Amino acid sequence: MTSPAPVRVTALYHFTPFDDLEAVRGPLARLCCSLDVKGTLLLANEGINGTIAGAPEAIDAVLEHIRALPGCGGIDFKDSYARTMPFLRMKVRLKKEIVTLGVPGIDAARDAGTHVDPADWNALIAQPDVVLIDTRNAYEVAIGTFEGAVDPKTDSFSDFPAWFRAFRQGWGEAKPKVAMFCTGGIRCEKATAFLKAEGVEEVFHLKGGILKYLETVPQAASAWRGECFVFDQRTAVKHGLEVGEHTLCHGCRMPVSAADRASPLYVEGVSCPACHGRRDDGRRERYAERMRQMRHTAKLGMTHLGVTTPEAKARHAAKLEARRAAAERTARMKAQKA
Repeated sequence: MTSPAPVRVTALYHFTPFDDLEAVRGPLARLCCSLDVKGTLLLANEGINGTIAGAPEAIDAVLEHIRALPGCGGIDFKDSYARTMPFLRMKVRLKKEIVTLGVPGIDAARDAGTHVDPADWNALIAQPDVVLIDTRNAYEVAIGTFEGAVDPKTDSFSDFPAWFRAFRQGWGEAKPKVAMFCTGGIRCEKATAFLKAEGVEEVFHLKGGILKYLETVPQAASAWRGECFVFDQRTAVKHGLEVGEHTLCHGCRMPVSAADRASPLYVEGVSCPACHGRRDDGRRERYAERMRQMRHTAKLGMTHLGVTTPEAKARHAAKLEARRAAAERTARMKAQKA
């Protein structure tokens, strides 16, 4: 990875029991907001998951707070860096699962498979008795995966259990080893606990996920092909966690390659070859208007939904202060008349 850009982007997750989720959520949300950290963190009784971004020292403070939570002392995280803030706001949400598999009773904190370090991953997946499974969604797999991996072609992680139960019927009496991987490690870790509950004995998963592999394994020795989709405004990363060539179609939210952007069916902010025929004229016009607004606010030093430059922040704060003062004056006048 090249020298860090100003914004630190940290993906994290940890399976650990939380009893009082609201007691965890409130202080964590207030700390992130006070430090101008943005992103999304999910909390459930099974643990914590999410991606946050901010100044390096602010991220350090948030990680210190999370490590002090019950069972989170050994939380794993992956860092990358961006030139601009990839998120618009901070959200800390309570969920039933931090990653939705939809199978009751799965305990990834207790029953997950065997971690495999990125340095040892190539040797494992080269073994002839290993079935390599990509646990991500079809649109993620489409832009990059490990050579030889099985693509379940699922639309969501909750589709994985049904797919696997059907897929394993083809094994017959064989009992292969199974190696699984995902973006940051959370989906494949929970999937290994599911496979063990289904009776699969030897189950492995890539520690730190694809992101850790791309960060630490030299490209010359890599078994990875393509780019890795990420769930922020970078869209995709490649070896060394450099930002990839894919962008996001604002019409269908799918990754768009350079070849897609060269297509006459691609209109920035409106449509791509995958969704062009599925949008009527009214919807395309709404998307085009949104794109015009985004370009206009960018010229003012702002994003469409958030302020990004110090000058724009100052202007925005001044407007808010003027509105607050006006509201107070109005309230005083009403009180005097009463």
